Amino acid sequence: MRKGWLLCVLLGTLSWGQAAPGTPRPAPPAPGADKPPAAQADTSASVPDNAPVITVKGVCAPQPKTTAAKGTAAKPAAAAKTPPADCKTVITKAEFETLLKAIPNANPQAKRNIAGRIPMFIAWSNEAKKQGIDKTPQFAEMMKFAKMQILTSGLQQKVQEDAANVPEGAITDYYKKNPEAYEQYSLERMFVPRTKQAEAEAKEEEKKDEKPTEEQMKAKQAEEKAKQEANEEAMSKLAESLRARAAAGEDFTQLQKEAFDAAGMKIQSPTVSMPNVRRTGLPPAHVSVFDLKPGEVSQVINDAGGHYIYKVKSKEQLSLDQVKDEIRRTLQGQRQREAMDKINNSFTVEKNDAYFGPEQAGMPGAPRMPPPRMAPAPNAPVAPAPQGGIGQQPSPQMQTAPPAQAPAPPPAAKPN
Repeated sequence: MRKGWLLCVLLGTLSWGQAAPGTPRPAPPAPGADKPPAAQADTSASVPDNAPVITVKGVCAPQPKTTAAKGTAAKPAAAAKTPPADCKTVITKAEFETLLKAIPNANPQAKRNIAGRIPMFIAWSNEAKKQGIDKTPQFAEMMKFAKMQILTSGLQQKVQEDAANVPEGAITDYYKKNPEAYEQYSLERMFVPRTKQAEAEAKEEEKKDEKPTEEQMKAKQAEEKAKQEANEEAMSKLAESLRARAAAGEDFTQLQKEAFDAAGMKIQSPTVSMPNVRRTGLPPAHVSVFDLKPGEVSQVINDAGGHYIYKVKSKEQLSLDQVKDEIRRTLQGQRQREAMDKINNSFTVEKNDAYFGPEQAGMPGAPRMPPPRMAPAPNAPVAPAPQGGIGQQPSPQMQTAPPAQAPAPPPAAKPN
């Protein structure tokens, strides 16, 4: 009986802890403050399962009602005004860890927080039962809602656990159907700015206190536009020229310096090397680079940032063993999304607008249950959608790919 009552209290603690706001982060220590002591070794494994880990003195579990003999009425026990001296509630390690299993990724700090809340909940819930709060209609309705929340959380955890059981055969099939996703390249990339940097105007060109007329402003704008277009055309021609020289075998680093010099940018040691690049590592407009053979140079790729020229230095096919964990995470995300979508798409919602009021434009509709989040693995790009694979890609929050190595303009430099 005591364990059943205690389990209810622990589950109540879990529900409250999930709804409670997060503890604010402590302020950073002031400069010169003493360093915090080193973390002590975890000794929890040495504690036996039946050993008490929390003892709450002064609170007893509710006692079962005494059964009267046949023909006699049971006399209700008089409520004690004060608890007996030996009254206490003991929580063992096994009971406490049963609670922790219901909390995903409970770290040592979470364990301490829960251990700090449990005694208060035990005492308050015990007093609430004495006052009959658990017999009220409001309590019954709240328990219905709490039960739905706990069941939903339990289903989410089960879906995540089921999705993690990816068959080895599915991993092998995915690898065979998507070989291009596991090709790795070593590239060189040259960037040619779209236009030249603006030159500083001579101070004597225009007096500060002289306000130009409307005609003068229009003429100046037309002149600047023509100059901008001429600069862009010149840089486009330069990009084509540098591409031809790169294809002829000239050094990419030297050609990159020439591109920056022509744009009026002073960068002494430009970086052109891009090792270990996967198909997820370049923007979609640049993926044609992966169709090249080692030693080949791409055509000029133009976009809003400027002109780009690539050279493939080497190409290798990653082995199944190298990417097995990555594929497992990808398929786990897909399986998880499919299971969640199946449940979310199994129902529709109709609401009484006379009661709730009509939905306003831009307001979200009925919420759908998001998938449980998985801990991202470092440096694990997500493969592109499979050809005849097992489902859609996981949602953005499930993906574990690092940011694509998107082309970006070179760092700011001083004009010549």
